[in-house]
Amino acid sequence: MNKQLVPALAALALPYMTNAQSPAPVPSPAAAKPPVAAIKPKTLTTNGHTRTDNYYWLNQREDKEVISYLNAENAYTDALLAAQKPLEEKLFAEMKGRIKQQDQSVPYKEGAYYYQTNYVQGGEYPIYVRKKGSLTAPEEVMFDCNVLAKGHNYYNMGGYEVSDNDELAVFAEDTVSRRLYTLRVKNLKTGQIYPEVIPNVEAGSFAWAADNKTFFYIKKDPQTLLGYQVWRHMLGNDPKKDILVYEEKDNQYYMGLYRMKSKKYIAIACDHNGVATEYRLLDAKTPNSDFKVFFPRERGHEYDIQHFKDKFYVRTNYKATNYRLLEVPEGQQTNRAAWKEVIPHRADVFLQGMDVFANHLVLAERKEGLAKLRVINQKTKADEYLDFGEPAYVAGIGYNPDFNTDVLRYGYSSLTTPSSTYDYNMDTKAKTLLKQQEVLGGFDKNNYVSERVFVTARDGAKVPVSIVYRKGTPKDGTAPLLQYAYGSYGSNTEPGFSSNRLSLLDRGFIYAIAHIRGGQEMGRQWYEDGKLLKKKNTFNDFVDVSKWLVANKYAATDKLFALGGSAGGLLMGAVMNQAPELYRGVVAAVPFVDVVTTMLDESIPLTTGEFEEWGNPKQKQYYDYMLSYSPYDQVEKKAYPNLLVTTGLHDSQVQYWEPAKWVAKLRTMKTDNNVLLLHTNMEAGHGGASGRFNALKEIAMEYAFMLNLAGKGAM
Repeated sequence: MNKQLVPALAALALPYMTNAQSPAPVPSPAAAKPPVAAIKPKTLTTNGHTRTDNYYWLNQREDKEVISYLNAENAYTDALLAAQKPLEEKLFAEMKGRIKQQDQSVPYKEGAYYYQTNYVQGGEYPIYVRKKGSLTAPEEVMFDCNVLAKGHNYYNMGGYEVSDNDELAVFAEDTVSRRLYTLRVKNLKTGQIYPEVIPNVEAGSFAWAADNKTFFYIKKDPQTLLGYQVWRHMLGNDPKKDILVYEEKDNQYYMGLYRMKSKKYIAIACDHNGVATEYRLLDAKTPNSDFKVFFPRERGHEYDIQHFKDKFYVRTNYKATNYRLLEVPEGQQTNRAAWKEVIPHRADVFLQGMDVFANHLVLAERKEGLAKLRVINQKTKADEYLDFGEPAYVAGIGYNPDFNTDVLRYGYSSLTTPSSTYDYNMDTKAKTLLKQQEVLGGFDKNNYVSERVFVTARDGAKVPVSIVYRKGTPKDGTAPLLQYAYGSYGSNTEPGFSSNRLSLLDRGFIYAIAHIRGGQEMGRQWYEDGKLLKKKNTFNDFVDVSKWLVANKYAATDKLFALGGSAGGLLMGAVMNQAPELYRGVVAAVPFVDVVTTMLDESIPLTTGEFEEWGNPKQKQYYDYMLSYSPYDQVEKKAYPNLLVTTGLHDSQVQYWEPAKWVAKLRTMKTDNNVLLLHTNMEAGHGGASGRFNALKEIAMEYAFMLNLAGKGAM
């Protein structure tokens, strides 16, 4: 913690002093009183409607009074959770003990090199290495993030990209957790890091041209955190003289930049958050020429592309809600008459992604909520689906940089099967397990059971639910259960493996993932029915799943817990307002809870790009609807469940003041004696602490919180 930002508190029960200079001592639980944030009413009027926000002042990150309040909440949380510290330490040791510390990824070949990621004993961060020509060649260390992280409380490498001649790499670093990365260049032959330093760039969005001298990158607006400009840099030049090659004028679009698999093109991808897409392409051999539009943006048309030989494959929702696959000759893409259908639209199958090989086409599909991998022989047109043999799982196309191979690399995991990497020969059908996540501590997948059920929501929708528990756990209405969901942005919540989760399952918890509307598990319409003016379906689905789990004796009526983060934290706030009596405890991580105020402020990072997800509250119909579910605005004088809220001072996605304001308001309104805690990581952002072990400490805190409430704290 940065002690310069931690003024002391004169008294936990009083509004906060602003002139102290050292952290407050942690009081004993008996003496601790909940912090009281100062009330400073601010009137906000929109669409003729007036709200009063008593805690608007908390949005001043550098203000001493704000830091004092956050630090007081941390001191209070520490006091009330002091008794669970031994359990937290035990859980942390368990979770860390399951991780194979000396580990490495499955290598992949790109160009002349095999690339791999290593972890060493005690190392928090990855080491990126490569070997030339064969796996027996000497190992070259490209980036040791343990070394690069020294001197920083937070560190994250936001990707790297190697030049065509294999000699240079651009890489991005974040040492604040604000997701504003700094771009550097390293000579992989000499180890020299070049003097060019380019701040405020987008992670992973950079690409080399074919000349090994020029690269492109996306610049971010430091205020809104939106990537909005593409710049060209020539090695050796002052970055201040870089050339702006494209600027996105519409701040509702997100941008990405990458070199396509064929290496022929550099692509700029512009996405209007579920509404429209536009690609711009540049021949990598002519970096000084202009990017050209692949197909112009149209509202309602989303697409993505892959280049192969003399044509493009286009996954598009044009006249296809669940997408279809087309192909078009190179140079004719703006002429829809030249588009030829390869895979038609199917009402019951969502076409989620694709990968192209010289002799095969691989499709990532989704049917009835489950991921499918479909392999099509380009010559014979014969196709097949890979069989995974479990009721709930996740499978996805891996990284396959080579067109000229008949081997597909893919990943697989389930609620009981650790993350696995396979090679699949698309001609012989031979499947080879290359690596399965090794879980230490005596893990045996046969000790656990997974299920998949469908719950009928109040409007008749069938909501898939993935469930896992340890064999022998009673399903008689006595077991504690943790229910998780996300339900926004069309993001699928996959039923994958978590070694951390074993600490709950081994103590008698049942774990359930509710695949609620707002994701795309059941196809594109599943997403459309959980956004904008249908957002409440997301919350209703979660509550209805909770009621079903209790009614069918998966969960004890007094031991049901809920967890969600970010937009899933909004979910937590909404279901707490709708049905607080259902839950013994709730964990809301970095929760997006002040929906209306945030969406009205276009200076807040990422706001404008979210209008198509939540609506623009400057329009009355969206304002009224958002106000009717916004957790902060809907706090009432009533009993709420036990609640643990986490946030990060430097959060780039959900600003820390949203959960801080929510907790402050709940303290004045709730009528119960349940615990209400706010934990702010003063050094981290949206993803929490960096490093593979440090992040476990926050998970241990959340698990201990729930285990104690469930009466399992002594185990």
